[in-house]
Amino acid sequence: MSINITMPALSPTMEEGTLAKWLVKEGDSVKSGDIIAEIETDKATMEVEAVDEGKVARILVAEGTEGVKVNAVIAVLAEEGEDASSVKTPSADAAPKKADAPKAEEKKAEEKKTEPKKEAAKPGPAQTAAPAKSDNGGRLKASPLAKRIAANRGIDLKVLKGSGPHGRIIRRDVESAKPGAQAASAGSAAPASPDGLILPQILDDRVYAPDTYELKPLDGMRRTVARRLTQSFMQVPHFPLNVDITLDNLLTSRAAINNAAREGVKVSVNDLLIKAAALALIDEPDCNASFTDKGIAYHRHANISVAVAVEGGLITPVIFKAESKGLAEISEEMKDLASRARERKLKPQEYMGGTFSISNLGMFGIKSFASIINPPEGMILSVGAGEKRPVVDEEGNVVPRTVMSVTLTCDHRVIGGAEGAKWLAAFKRYVETPEAMLL
Repeated sequence: MSINITMPALSPTMEEGTLAKWLVKEGDSVKSGDIIAEIETDKATMEVEAVDEGKVARILVAEGTEGVKVNAVIAVLAEEGEDASSVKTPSADAAPKKADAPKAEEKKAEEKKTEPKKEAAKPGPAQTAAPAKSDNGGRLKASPLAKRIAANRGIDLKVLKGSGPHGRIIRRDVESAKPGAQAASAGSAAPASPDGLILPQILDDRVYAPDTYELKPLDGMRRTVARRLTQSFMQVPHFPLNVDITLDNLLTSRAAINNAAREGVKVSVNDLLIKAAALALIDEPDCNASFTDKGIAYHRHANISVAVAVEGGLITPVIFKAESKGLAEISEEMKDLASRARERKLKPQEYMGGTFSISNLGMFGIKSFASIINPPEGMILSVGAGEKRPVVDEEGNVVPRTVMSVTLTCDHRVIGGAEGAKWLAAFKRYVETPEAMLL
């Protein structure tokens, strides 16, 4: 009996991915544990192992295909002794995704409404279809599911012809359209996304001629970053707190640590800041928290997410239980995570589960900035460059000191101004007296 190979869920939140590359071809024999494909999510590229043995009878999803749903059948194995040529191609719904059950019911309901006219079930190509008529002089007639799919694929509903009752646009109309299909006039109003959070944006051809710019399609990471940060900025009430921190003692301690460290270990300023942030979270547990609809979640450990710039966006690998790790361990772990992040080789469990974030742009000469909170975390620290500044010492003398400006952005639903200020005071104490991290 043939065995279906389905699109795996590589993380708890994954709904779809890109089948980047097949490492086998039809006719190849595979055994359990063999690497058969590479899957791209919005954050990483991961290898897929075979869980059964047999011969690859059919490859149903070509490499490079985007938007492959979790649990969709992507290939079929023929078992030992089975004729691969006799294996039948499974139907599209052979392995339905449980989470998509409501969508399937909605699709069936829509299809029942449109059964009388078979010829109406085949909408014309998006680029030639007559625009859907609107009711009440403005609103397009389209099902919520059709609107959601159109928003995800960047399709302008105005160019589609609805095959539902009274010209209503339904799911199959959108799925048959080409991704990115737009109205003839790019300056026409873009439809709002179903969740009301992100409005699809297009350039007006009357202002920006198409031949004056190059349009690069969004990849999964860029699209996800845009969506999540927009939601965060609109839904989470942010407020910033700023403080200047003297770095001279920390820099001296870092030099001494690196001189005494074993070969191959080199602690960075960022490693010290990770440790200081973790200890400050333990000192001020009210700040190591996340807002949920059921209540405030207070985390027992300081899991520090560190922003790493990668091609096409950013990713935040996590140093788990950073409060209990030594500087050498944090340094080695951070180097490994950052390297694999840039190669998009991180596992989901390595960039999910943070309780606090650090974003450091000091190496780019940025003096001060404020970051957008990374939900469900309650705070994010933005670190600027350390620079020589005139400082008045305890004797009243103006002396040069290395000073760094940091901004703590807080979720006001979880952290008040006083709590955020207490955390910054604790963080500043650890940075300015780094020997306190050893106590």
